[in-house]
Amino acid sequence: MKQSVLTFKKMKEDGKKISMLTAYDYSTAKLMDEAGIHGILVGDSLGNVMLGYEDTIPVTMQDMITFGSAVSRGAKNALVVIDLPFMSYQISTAQALENAGRLMKEAGADAVKLEGGASVCPQIKVITDAGIPVMAHIGLTPQSVNVFGGFKIQGKSREAALKLIEDAKNVEEAGAFAVVLEGIPSSVAEIITNSINIPTIGIGAGAECDGQILVNQDMFGMFSDFTPKFVKRYAEIGKEMKRAIADYMEEVEDGVFPAECNQYKISDDIMLELRKEVEII
Repeated sequence: MKQSVLTFKKMKEDGKKISMLTAYDYSTAKLMDEAGIHGILVGDSLGNVMLGYEDTIPVTMQDMITFGSAVSRGAKNALVVIDLPFMSYQISTAQALENAGRLMKEAGADAVKLEGGASVCPQIKVITDAGIPVMAHIGLTPQSVNVFGGFKIQGKSREAALKLIEDAKNVEEAGAFAVVLEGIPSSVAEIITNSINIPTIGIGAGAECDGQILVNQDMFGMFSDFTPKFVKRYAEIGKEMKRAIADYMEEVEDGVFPAECNQYKISDDIMLELRKEVEII
């Protein structure tokens, strides 16, 4: 059954946990969808894990549309949420609405996500008023990494924690159907989760959130540039890929691959005729 914003709402009401992962391509999205994942985020984290940038700042709208449309084609049941990248919504509410609409029309998104609290509530409201579901994102917001002075945990002081709680209430009031809580103390995330009626999706925010999300390359052991504390590796696909590549190279070098079963055939009679023609030529 196709997941929706109403599915997420009901899961929170029923006390059922929401599972989300990131994906950036058709094949991975299809596998996640078949496994029954509730939601797939096409995050601007693709800047790190797919494009090799140091942060998410260089990611463009076209990047999000290209990768997002691939995921949308692979995910038939999961709720597909696509990030609005840096400077695609901050300039004005009109810009935010236009680009949110592009993600829906050109990339097949079921919802969009943007970073920020009270400062982006006007954007959330205008987008949701146009009939586009919005997932908010507060706490450690990667697009603000230069303001934070790095990827630093947020909400550790009384004042900062209170601001996060207020931001969560503000994005709910503005119309967000869910909010990602990233890189904040678990006790603060618990207060937020119990203070609002929309689902909280945690990433480095503890177990009391209504759901969790991880970058798939982190959980599969495929991205090694840095590993946040909150990551758990559920498989070592990266190591297995390296082993498979080494085996492939060895078999190519030894002439073992391609084996007879990997090759196409032609009838002996036709081959005999071809050889005669080649010899004549």
